[in-house]
Amino acid sequence: MGTLAGPETRPDGRRRRARGVLRVPPVVWLFLIIPVVVELFWVFWPAFNSFQLSLTRWQGVGAAEFIGLTNFTNLAADPVFQTALKNNAIWVVLFGGLSVIGGLILAVLLNKPRRGVGVYRAAIYLPMVFSLAVTGLFWRVMYAPDGPITSFFEGLRIEALATPWLASPDLALYGVLIAAVWRQVGYIMVLYLAGLKSCDPALEEAAAVDGANRWQRFWHVVMPQLSGVNTVVFAVTVIDSLRTFDIVWSMTRGGPYDSSQLLSTYMFQQGFTVVNLGYGSAIAVIIFLLAIIFIITYLARAARGEDD
Repeated sequence: MGTLAGPETRPDGRRRRARGVLRVPPVVWLFLIIPVVVELFWVFWPAFNSFQLSLTRWQGVGAAEFIGLTNFTNLAADPVFQTALKNNAIWVVLFGGLSVIGGLILAVLLNKPRRGVGVYRAAIYLPMVFSLAVTGLFWRVMYAPDGPITSFFEGLRIEALATPWLASPDLALYGVLIAAVWRQVGYIMVLYLAGLKSCDPALEEAAAVDGANRWQRFWHVVMPQLSGVNTVVFAVTVIDSLRTFDIVWSMTRGGPYDSSQLLSTYMFQQGFTVVNLGYGSAIAVIIFLLAIIFIITYLARAARGEDD
């Protein structure tokens, strides 16, 4: 009886799912469909057009001429693109590394409540309130020939650094990098402060009782609890590194002699200054692919680490 009645009385899984979908109120579908439509229109459609445009030669007037992968082969032989790619690699490593390390150290130092800690947190986060363009103009004054940075190194008699940084092909990129890290470190600090607040202090106290020193407690007890924050910080840092534009353009415009050129500034220069929109779109595609590769690789490794 049981074997005969079972298949007849057991409801079909697909029917259950279909009935569940039908029971969803129409207003819920409306709130789901509207963001999808907006995302398709404002994000995916322009991105698709950019991919199409990268396969053409177009100066913004008339019909675009299809040239296949010529833009990408030209990029491979373009010395300015190679400089921008190398500078972006330097930017990702130094901007990301210094921002994350600095933000984490500041978060650990300012995590415990003490007198005046709120003032320090606000002061460190304050640069994030200003736009990147304003930050760039502020640091241009700092790097001026008679500015405080040049005067400081002149006082120390370090001739190699007692020079207008933004006019030096060897120092311009690092001058902009310092300004960008100065602004970003407060944001990373806030992210890590939020993560540290959610850590369980009982685990650290138990490790202290077992004889672990401060560094061992931090590295083996606190850091594993910050894995979610680390994922967010990595994604934000990589994306910010690859799309950095405002601060470089406002400080150096990629100069002198293209020494501080990044992929984003070179893309803007080709697309809107030279008005070579197909070539600029090819650079935009490279930036998109680099960001996707970085983020997917890191997320895959993080997922494998959690499974282990």
